[in-house]
Amino acid sequence: MLISSLIDFMGGNWRLQILGEAELLFAVILFIIHLIVMTIVFYVAGVIVVGKRRALFSDAFVISLLGTVVGNICALFFPSIIGLILSLLIWLLLIRHYYETGWLGALAVSVLAAIIYVVVWVILAFLFAIPFLLFAGLASL
Repeated sequence: MLISSLIDFMGGNWRLQILGEAELLFAVILFIIHLIVMTIVFYVAGVIVVGKRRALFSDAFVISLLGTVVGNICALFFPSIIGLILSLLIWLLLIRHYYETGWLGALAVSVLAAIIYVVVWVILAFLFAIPFLLFAGLASL
């Protein structure tokens, strides 16, 4: 219903509208996956560095959500090294505030989270690549 009314409104330029909806849907799904992975990563890193009492899963979610949103806003308005430094400082401030730790504790959590993040994405990339490798092998037979 929505798509047909948009097609009529746009004068038949439906390919662009469907492409725009697909890109938006893909961006939302990617954001949700990124948020879930970041929450788990920050929770695990927080439990390892500051302990289970101060590293709550809800705090990890808030750190991930606010850090991602504010970091993207910083990158949007300050597209240079200043935006990167400001974004990193905001991440450290969020970790420091929600995990109730000092600057060194926040730095340790962020470094460990970065390491865990890379490992998780490598594992996910490998797991998602296995079906494609299997199908490519079967197609060559």
